[in-house]
Amino acid sequence: MKRIRNIIPILETLRTYNKSMLRHDFIAGITVATILVPQGLAYALLAGVPPIYGLYTAIVPLIVYAILGTSRQLAIGPVAISSLLVLSGVSSIATPGTDEFLGLVITAGLLIGFCQWLLGLVRLGFIANFISLPVITGFSSAAAVIILSTQLRDALGIVIPRFDSVFSRLGYTMEHLGETSFLTTVICGGAIAIMLILKAINKKIPGALFVIIIGLVLVYFFNLDEKGVDIIGVIPEGLPSFSIPDLSIGKIKQLIPVVLTVTTIGIVECVSIAKTLQAKHKDYDIDVDQELIAIGASKMVGAFFQSIPSSGSFSRSAINSSAGAKTTIAAFFTVGLISLTLIFLTPLFYYLPSAVLAAIILLAVVGLFDIKEVVHLWKTHKRDFLMMVVTFVCTLIFGIEEGVLIGVVISIASVLIKSSKPHVAILGKVPGTNEFRNIKRFEDAIEYESTVIVRFDEQLYFANAGYFKDKVSKIINIPKYAKLKYFVLDASNMHNIDSTGIKILHDITSMLKSRGIELHMCGVKGPVRDMLYKNQMLTEIEKHHMNINAAIDQLQTGKPIKNKGKALQTNFRR
Repeated sequence: MKRIRNIIPILETLRTYNKSMLRHDFIAGITVATILVPQGLAYALLAGVPPIYGLYTAIVPLIVYAILGTSRQLAIGPVAISSLLVLSGVSSIATPGTDEFLGLVITAGLLIGFCQWLLGLVRLGFIANFISLPVITGFSSAAAVIILSTQLRDALGIVIPRFDSVFSRLGYTMEHLGETSFLTTVICGGAIAIMLILKAINKKIPGALFVIIIGLVLVYFFNLDEKGVDIIGVIPEGLPSFSIPDLSIGKIKQLIPVVLTVTTIGIVECVSIAKTLQAKHKDYDIDVDQELIAIGASKMVGAFFQSIPSSGSFSRSAINSSAGAKTTIAAFFTVGLISLTLIFLTPLFYYLPSAVLAAIILLAVVGLFDIKEVVHLWKTHKRDFLMMVVTFVCTLIFGIEEGVLIGVVISIASVLIKSSKPHVAILGKVPGTNEFRNIKRFEDAIEYESTVIVRFDEQLYFANAGYFKDKVSKIINIPKYAKLKYFVLDASNMHNIDSTGIKILHDITSMLKSRGIELHMCGVKGPVRDMLYKNQMLTEIEKHHMNINAAIDQLQTGKPIKNKGKALQTNFRR
């Protein structure tokens, strides 16, 4: 039974559910629904499909995730980033607004869900780690700029042709500012102002729902649709019907780029939000692979009920958490209110101004600009800051999919570059202690005339083996080590070694022996020690020691040498 509860987490939730949880979940579920209705309509338009599909996406995917998900507060549904990615990818195949485009979007959702579900099933959730935070920051900021540019038409009332380039779109808008609709701009600006004011008063007030109601009333009573204000028009009534997406081989091949892009970004979005919420509440654990199964299944099943690709929403998840959601049961109350809206209230949205939905999107994507993180990277991590800037610029210039791909490549390249030239430190004994530390950071550290102690802070493998050999060669040629007899390698931070590392270690041993120097190792970890045994390296290396002190106690270290160099001024010295 426990195994079944692990596969279907909601069973464990129901086993311990009580009235107190029900009350909190009800309030949270209804609160999220009041936000999800306007956002669902807006994000569907952002994805290039009729607004009703945003509400469809707030039904089945939420139910499936509530049954299978492990995060108690994560709110699933249409989100800005996924909508933009889908629009960008599918629009290169079909024209937005057409039946073909809509069919491809739904098929893409099924394929994205399958990929995420499969990754969770084979326990490959760790791939989310291949996109670093600086890359996510750069991509999100660029995506915000692109989304803002796509909303200029509805925000200003200017008829803007379709452009693939954000720069072309912005340029055309600047050239045709004289065509701006005064009423449309006032409605959009007023909606933003009202939402900001309500947010300042109380963040729990559903400002988006308020401006939708105000917009509907203004258009209806003042006939603003006859004065140039664009409205949504007819929205179908009723719940989504069952339909089978088009899974022809030709369509699947065309959708591969957008599927891979949204799959990767969706994993990062959902997992990072879920982990953030779990860290805040600390009363449950997140299973990353089960999360992938849940969000993947929610998309797959949702695609058969006319859902566009969904993902985790940070803003709605935060609202769900602050409103007191205790379990995923809250999602069922959200679904209930959305369902009632679809059955009874969709005709009311006929007079909804497009400018109001544009305002909702504009205000939502502002949060994608993480200025604090940008400033932090500039002050503390120049290389990561450069990585963020490159991702930002490449996404704007080359496009969404290309920007994500470049970001992934940059992330992996950054790891390889760092590990190919790892930190290597010469150690000395700190007076009055049994500690050995970097002589560049401890000016009074004591070395020994016939012994040098070197720490290698990385696994020894093909990418850095040559670098390590060069470092060893340079160290033994330093004049103060002219009487060197022992080279002690502190391997306490060396967690792995491959065949190339073994070969280099053999070469280093031979090089040292030719100079009359013995190689000793200390602090060798189990996996590395196993590899040394298998490759018979223990017969070449003079001896292994438990730690540096054990090595020093057994060696004729010679006269102490005091380090005369200046120590680095750091708070945390290694």
